[in-house]
Amino acid sequence: MDFRTKVTIPAFDFSINHSDRMMMMGSCFAENMAVSFRDAGFQIDVNPFGTAYNPLSLASGIRDLMSGKKYAISDLFQHQGLYHSFSHHSRFSGISAEICLENINQRIEASSVFLKNTTILIITYGTASVYILKSNGKTVTNCHKLPESYFIRKRLPVENIVDDWKGLIEELKSYNSNLKLLFTVSPIRHWKDGAHENQLSKSSLLLAIDKLTRCYHFCHYFPSYEILMDELRDYRFYAEDMLHPSSATIEYIWEKFSESFFSVQTQSKIREWRNLHKSLEHKPFNPDSEQYKELIQKTQQKIKDFRF
Repeated sequence: MDFRTKVTIPAFDFSINHSDRMMMMGSCFAENMAVSFRDAGFQIDVNPFGTAYNPLSLASGIRDLMSGKKYAISDLFQHQGLYHSFSHHSRFSGISAEICLENINQRIEASSVFLKNTTILIITYGTASVYILKSNGKTVTNCHKLPESYFIRKRLPVENIVDDWKGLIEELKSYNSNLKLLFTVSPIRHWKDGAHENQLSKSSLLLAIDKLTRCYHFCHYFPSYEILMDELRDYRFYAEDMLHPSSATIEYIWEKFSESFFSVQTQSKIREWRNLHKSLEHKPFNPDSEQYKELIQKTQQKIKDFRF
């Protein structure tokens, strides 16, 4: 007897290996998955603007990367003793405008170059809800704890998402003709919106992605959302807040991703790479012994010489 439903993942017409350069942009779920990619030895750039949840903010960030935008003081505002950008996560904020701009512009410069040579762009939508700044009508990526009265909040219609991303995808293909896009929807629920509104938001994202993947053969969808919602339908797969996936769930989704995109050879290399790094984490009885020091040196050299 089988006591759960399993999500069938469709076959993809491409694979991913260590020669690929990947960029991941989106919600905190994207950052969780990025840890697995890094641990597996992949070349990856994650969230050059910090975590972003809605499709319009993600599209805006990608356009900034393609144009190599230089942010100026006029793009910042000051709140609670720090300078912020509405297009960036608070990790880019600074006690002075100069520090904030340096954090922002250095990252854009590096990630613009990386995107130009990226082969796989993984986009994780988190919510279709957006905050629009009343003073200028622009959608913000982060509200930086400003009062809600500063913003208008609304759910994006499916067609708004599709129209914006169709234009962006055309721009991306001109910018980097080798690029493939892989979409996914974060399984993290935005519970403060309420159960029903969260479902409407996720449904809007899923419908938009479906339309995009039908329009472009190089755009694909991986069912992270469905794996947690349907295959792992139990609160033991969640963290203590009952909203975010547990570490075991992240690992399970990673395994499903690996089965879908990694060849047997790539998976073998990942295991070999991880075992080398685990050797460095081993706690010996006598860390000052010559034998242990020699072992560490040999392991470090093996990592240095490792070829994927």
